[in-house]
Amino acid sequence: MARETKTPLPLPQEGFARLPQVLHVLGISASAWWQGVKDGKYPQPVKLGPRTTVWRVEEIRELIRRVSEPS
Repeated sequence: MARETKTPLPLPQEGFARLPQVLHVLGISASAWWQGVKDGKYPQPVKLGPRTTVWRVEEIRELIRRVSEPS
């Protein structure tokens, strides 16, 4: 039986986004994302529980604006 691949939900207008949503929007790998978080290039996560890590949508949208601006 083939494993079903789920497409992450789009970013909400406000609130929080989980890692699959963030990676889908930015088009990068999880390892690249976590390295950017570690380096301070990407927003820091918010821990909602021991197994729940999210990011503020406002910070993700700001990141998208920042990297989309012409140099």
